[in-house]
Amino acid sequence: MSFPSDIFLAHTAERTDGNPRQHELGEHLRCVAALAARNAAPFGSADWASVAGLWHDLGKYREGFQRYIRSCADAHIEGRVAGPEKTHSAAGALHALETLKARHGPRGQLAATVLAYLIAGHHAGLADWHGGLKSRLIDPKARREYDEARTAAPQAILSHATPDLALQTAVPGGITTPGAFALWVRMLFSALVDADFLDTEAFMRSDKAGARGEFPQLSEMRDAYNAHMACFAADTPVRRIRADILRQCRSKAGLPPGLFTLTVPTGGGKTLASLGFALDHAQAHGKRRVVYAIPYTSIIEQTADVFRNVFASIGRECVVEHHSQAESDPAAETSASRLACENWDAPLVVTTNVQLFESLFAARTSRCRKLHNLTHSVLILDEAQQLPAEFLQPILDVLRLLVQHYGVTVVLCTATQPALSTTRYFDPAMNLRGLDDATELMDAPDALYAALKRVDVQLPADFTTPTEWPQLADELASHDCALAIVNTRKSARELFRRMPTGTLHLSALMCGAHRKDVIDGIKHQLAARKTGRSNAPLRVVSTQLVEAGVDLDFPVVYRALAGLDAIAQAAGRCNREGQLPHPGKVVVFVPPDAIPAGSLRKAADACRSVLHNHTGDPLDRVLFEPYFRQYYASTDLDRSRIGDLLKPEPSRDDPLAVAFRSAADAFRLIDDDQSPVVVHYRGADGQDTTVDMLLGKLAKDGPERWLLRALQRYTVSLRQKDAERLLAQGDLALVPAVPGLYVQASDVLYDAQLGLRIDDQPLPASGLVC
Repeated sequence: MSFPSDIFLAHTAERTDGNPRQHELGEHLRCVAALAARNAAPFGSADWASVAGLWHDLGKYREGFQRYIRSCADAHIEGRVAGPEKTHSAAGALHALETLKARHGPRGQLAATVLAYLIAGHHAGLADWHGGLKSRLIDPKARREYDEARTAAPQAILSHATPDLALQTAVPGGITTPGAFALWVRMLFSALVDADFLDTEAFMRSDKAGARGEFPQLSEMRDAYNAHMACFAADTPVRRIRADILRQCRSKAGLPPGLFTLTVPTGGGKTLASLGFALDHAQAHGKRRVVYAIPYTSIIEQTADVFRNVFASIGRECVVEHHSQAESDPAAETSASRLACENWDAPLVVTTNVQLFESLFAARTSRCRKLHNLTHSVLILDEAQQLPAEFLQPILDVLRLLVQHYGVTVVLCTATQPALSTTRYFDPAMNLRGLDDATELMDAPDALYAALKRVDVQLPADFTTPTEWPQLADELASHDCALAIVNTRKSARELFRRMPTGTLHLSALMCGAHRKDVIDGIKHQLAARKTGRSNAPLRVVSTQLVEAGVDLDFPVVYRALAGLDAIAQAAGRCNREGQLPHPGKVVVFVPPDAIPAGSLRKAADACRSVLHNHTGDPLDRVLFEPYFRQYYASTDLDRSRIGDLLKPEPSRDDPLAVAFRSAADAFRLIDDDQSPVVVHYRGADGQDTTVDMLLGKLAKDGPERWLLRALQRYTVSLRQKDAERLLAQGDLALVPAVPGLYVQASDVLYDAQLGLRIDDQPLPASGLVC
């Protein structure tokens, strides 16, 4: 098999008849330049993206790479290319630096630094300047790559005219605004890598490329939403209030794009109401998509299912559900796994806060790829009080930039609106650069809360005296239908073991599939009790995973002392539909176990402080602002110094030296000290063999991305020290499956009620999973 020597190739693939297909390199560069420019046009940076696209693969003009491409069907993933003569992402970066400096002097060299970040990282990801990209570009190997490439590259590409790349006016928000430069570079990077992937996909996998864009338009979805909502009857007081909440949301949709708050008590129907606002607002202002971000995976499937039901009449998939945290090793990625990565080119995306915000601060191509599709969107942050305090400042900085400079409308949706406006303290280190000028979608939130008051909250007589587990278990047993929410997995086990037979347990030691089965069973039993089909006792002990948005409706809820927002969320699981003849009962108790240090304890301390000597309703709306102020004041709002890592310093020798990779590594909303364990959960009836089939594929095919995502439903996260202890046990409780992922080996390790066993308590025979 041979190729004409005057044709330079970007990729090759075999036809079914065994003959080669050729992807001409010049064509690839021009197509990527055009696609990248289209991607970056919504934030006014098409020229920058076009130049990056044209020069991103200059290194492929090297003779060594051309020999390689003729012997390999896929050289798209640089990490898979062995040998220094085959690398190709440094040449374009060096060409940008030399060309723009020669043409425009120091101003051009500054602009070229931006292009160098993009081009040099388009496979491996954005790098730190110091200790990373700077060292790489002065390495003789990079110089040799560039020298070899430019001897063969066409002059039309090497000398391509560059438009005015004035950096000072290019950065949306200005280069000195906190977070602005780094966000802009990541947006440009997203525009480039998505264009590269899409053009490569069109050549390598035309069938997959042809399947893109098959979603309905937002206008069609809005019509389906209208038809669905028309079927709801406002036949109870709560449903009439929900209908008015929806009316108010939709009446505000014509307001100019910007920052909005939706402050609605739990059970007020804010999920569907916020979706109605988003669809109407998108229609009124030409927004491209709706992104709905949720703090917990425990409710994301519930929300996605609600939305699918809304749009069922369309008969096509309308919702992209993107919430897996399982990522394969970048060094082991294949072109197929990259091409399967979501780029959020869909009308409605339902995702998690982890996926959203870690992507906004990411360095890897697979995480950054979607970012440009956030521009001109409606972003709904459900349960906004759950924004992590230790990362609050960089999160608010990026949200402000998205609203002010990238055409994003943000809706902060919650029953307990956090205090996110700018705050200045005597100690400047405690200051908060907040989100100001938000528009509330509800006309009179205080009146709304009074109308939807459905519970009475009973506080402990003494906030320092705990209720012991046996006493609490006796109190719960006196109710035939009650929910108890505690702060830790250990507390949930301790209380559960003292409860009557038949009590249900929920915690993160149960895999997602197990939790879903239990929650579905609880909903079924609650419905049976309400309709008189059952009067069997229903008692549930859970961690806080049921609080944010899980649609449960108990007459009695007990809540361990925690943050005031957590107590309000727990109250939202009580008398949710307002159908009791009397208010629901919410009992706050001081747990016998110490509240863990960190955010949980700080939130509980702030709660104690605002409730001290308060004689009114503990969930009065006026309490939440001082509560959040005290909580935030006790917390380092940029614990990992993300702002410093991403801050360019114009006065330095390297004025655009930022630490993209280090910031991405530091911005982890989930503790890095976690090890995923795949468990052998086989469904509520013990007959589901899905996890066994998936593990068989893992053993056979290795860690493909789709497979790791599928296994996420059967995964429990353990602290590393717990995983290592189980791994060291003589009975092989755990075995490593692939690097960083363990699999349950011992049949006694997973309890049918409590989930993964990490303590030394003996398990009853009935608790074994076979």
